Amino acid sequence: MPQNTNYNDSLLESQAIAYKERLNSWAIARLLPNMQRVIIARFRSRSDADGHLQRLRQLIPDASFVLVFDCQRDEAVI
Repeated sequence: MPQNTNYNDSLLESQAIAYKERLNSWAIARLLPNMQRVIIARFRSRSDADGHLQRLRQLIPDASFVLVFDCQRDEAVI
């Protein structure tokens, strides 16, 4: 039986990477001076992100953290 071998490996690989990036939509960002932010970690679910955010606030009480839904990553993939 003939097989369809007319596919591009790099295209499939980039689609797999894009899908993997879309899984981690929740992020914890540390707020810095001058309206800057640094993404600390990404999570698949909000509850995971909330738990880590609570722990970070306990460990580093002087820092400002915020939980964000990173929808720009989804738009960049499309």
